[in-house]
Amino acid sequence: MIERRPFESLGGANHGWLNAKHHFSFAEYHDPARVHWGALRVWNDDTIAPGTGFPPHGHSDMEIITYVREGAITHEDSLGNRGRTEAGDVQVMSAGTGVRHSEYNLESGETKIFQIWIIPDRERAAPSWGAKPFPKGERSGQFVALASGLPGDEEALPIRTSARVLGATLKAGETVEYTIGKDRRGYLVPAAGEVEIDGVHLNARDGAAIRDVESFRVTALSDTELVLVDSAA
Repeated sequence: MIERRPFESLGGANHGWLNAKHHFSFAEYHDPARVHWGALRVWNDDTIAPGTGFPPHGHSDMEIITYVREGAITHEDSLGNRGRTEAGDVQVMSAGTGVRHSEYNLESGETKIFQIWIIPDRERAAPSWGAKPFPKGERSGQFVALASGLPGDEEALPIRTSARVLGATLKAGETVEYTIGKDRRGYLVPAAGEVEIDGVHLNARDGAAIRDVESFRVTALSDTELVLVDSAA
């Protein structure tokens, strides 16, 4: 089954400095049919105004992956980490027993991110943070693991859950196939461009909730950038 979730159907709120869209229930938005998708708990599509951001706040027992679509995000946390993650790159925070962090757009233009939360396989582990550049050329025509807790993904940023976050860039007319397995869940969002996934049409920033399929095929209708989560059901 592949269910299209149009961008226009997403929850969200515009706070002025932050325009947030929620693929799943979050903050003041609650939809009992969209609480999570397997272990995937949150997928927020955030646009952050220049010179603004999220002040220090706490998290625990969650794997938090930030995929930067445009601009850059500057992270600082209670572990002493500080880093700037640019468009196309990824950062991961394993909140574990607890961590406080801030995320600011210190750039001159808007920053656009996907923030993805995945439920960990184990709780109360020590918190950690990491970031890594992933040049888009390495993702051309194929899915590449950006963050993963699965065997064989040693080049990806580690997360503490049986899941992987993947990225791909496709030129118009290109096709990529992904084997997921019927016992797992997938959630795919084009960060840019239009695609068909097994005949289901997706515009930029639409979601596709995938289950009960062994594999699926994505065809680019225009140049596109894809982000996919493969998680436990």
